[in-house]
Amino acid sequence: MSPEAMAGSTVPRRQLARQLRELRLRAGLNVKQAAEALEWSEAKMWRIETAQTSLRSLDVQGMCQVYGATPELTEALVGLAKESKAKGWWHAYGDVIPEGFDLYIGLEEAARRIDWYESELVPGLLQTAEYARVVISADKPDVDPQEIHRLVQVRMARQALLTRVTTPPSIQVILNEAVLRRPIGGPPVMARQLRHLAEAATLPNVGIRVVPFRVGLHHGVVSGPFEILRFPVNGDGKDSEPPTVYVGGFTGDLYLDKSHEVQQYSDAYASISESSLDESASIKLILQAAKELEE
Repeated sequence: MSPEAMAGSTVPRRQLARQLRELRLRAGLNVKQAAEALEWSEAKMWRIETAQTSLRSLDVQGMCQVYGATPELTEALVGLAKESKAKGWWHAYGDVIPEGFDLYIGLEEAARRIDWYESELVPGLLQTAEYARVVISADKPDVDPQEIHRLVQVRMARQALLTRVTTPPSIQVILNEAVLRRPIGGPPVMARQLRHLAEAATLPNVGIRVVPFRVGLHHGVVSGPFEILRFPVNGDGKDSEPPTVYVGGFTGDLYLDKSHEVQQYSDAYASISESSLDESASIKLILQAAKELEE
């Protein structure tokens, strides 16, 4: 078995490193001060914060204590430390990592490019609040309205990513035509959602394309929805973090970052792209669908 296959996913280790560094900064400590408080070397601190090494649960607890982390966040980071040693990795909500600790958002904010294929729903970064409320309510039928409202707010807050001043990521979205034709929330809600899509496509860092029904069978029908997140490059031109494939699931979310896995999804995305309309024709189809709903 290859070393890469034995190593498993680096996603939880990268997330743990990012969270611990942010905790240290919020605590007002530099690397030297933190190392002294923990009785570690600065070199060890550097390895931890650059995800070069895995951590024991006790080490994470000690860092959280020094940094003044809440018990809830400490629990989440200890869960990440345990998962960082697994050969393959995913998290199911309510399992090792608490549900409120959204690992995906951290990856999303760090990405320089997201290639996104959706077969059934508008991507969260491009949803209107009313569309998001319908989708979230259907996904969580037993949650009270106040919690639904909070979840919608979180989804809306994520969208600031698209227009942030400092290096907003490139978001390249391909939608199956079914996304346009399914009137989520009813025709008025869906029509406004489609017009919002067309408006989002005018942003310089956002591209939206559609695979029309007339194509028939295409690679996205087989693969299902997925995202490929790519991260900034270092001064030497190499990725600061390995590309990661994210697949949202009903009972858990899957993260893949082995090179052969990423390549397989990259090939699928390229194939889906070849089957899709160009951006101009895609926006025309989106607006046509909106007009039909309005009529």
